[in-house]
Amino acid sequence: MRAAYALVLLFFIVFALMLVVPLVYSAYLSLFQSQLIGGQHFAWFANYIRAFTDPKFLTGLGHMALFLVVQVPIMLGVALFIALALDSGRARGSKALRLIVFIPYAVPGVVATLMWGYLYGPQFGPIAQLFQAVGISPPDLLNSSTILGSMMNIVTWEFVGYNMIIMYAALRSIPTELYEAAEIDGAGQWRIAWSIKIPAIRPAILLTVIFSIIGTFQLFNEPNLLAGVAPTAIGDSYTPNLYAYNLAFINQDVNYAAAIAFLLGVVIAVISYIVQSAEARREGTAR
Repeated sequence: MRAAYALVLLFFIVFALMLVVPLVYSAYLSLFQSQLIGGQHFAWFANYIRAFTDPKFLTGLGHMALFLVVQVPIMLGVALFIALALDSGRARGSKALRLIVFIPYAVPGVVATLMWGYLYGPQFGPIAQLFQAVGISPPDLLNSSTILGSMMNIVTWEFVGYNMIIMYAALRSIPTELYEAAEIDGAGQWRIAWSIKIPAIRPAILLTVIFSIIGTFQLFNEPNLLAGVAPTAIGDSYTPNLYAYNLAFINQDVNYAAAIAFLLGVVIAVISYIVQSAEARREGTAR
């Protein structure tokens, strides 16, 4: 019994040192401002008020809101389709296909972004060369109007396999007797998927939605690395995470960066709560 408590205590010590203490210290820093004359002074919530009127922060949030509305449904829709296809047992080479779809998730995000940045290159990239080979003017995938879509493609490529595995694992836990009964009643694969499989794995789908919301507002590697090949399209505040990083490590304004980080956490928590509440109300209405 003492060993169990010791192990639990060790976890809480590590949890406090690695998460709670840094969060408390960041909250403390966010309440101060640094001045050329007088140094640090207590400013209450001045940094948070500043963030609500900061066009760079608000524009970054707008980019991520658009990213969330467009990219997440596409990514999860593709992941769900692949999971349903694999679970149906009618896809040939399902084991190999499952591995192929999951492999991009095993590629480090930095490597994936560098790889796609090379593919997107307007002069040297294979995509541009392919268009030129057939006599068509290649699209500029790294300008200000297309860069967000290019990042959406990278993130989708990276995380479709991860979300597919979560949904596929949930599908495999559904009793096969339900499918057999539905088939006896004349239901086809599409009807079974829509009426039995998807409702049964709603908790897993909700989990992937929550993870995707968190990942969207934490987007950093993609814009940070693509800024090297598309400096006119990506500024230092293209995403809130990138903005907080540049504030803290380039501008040395750690107090305002801490406030930005906390506000970003609040935004993530609010959106996640709204999604979960909507799903809970839907389930309550269905019952």
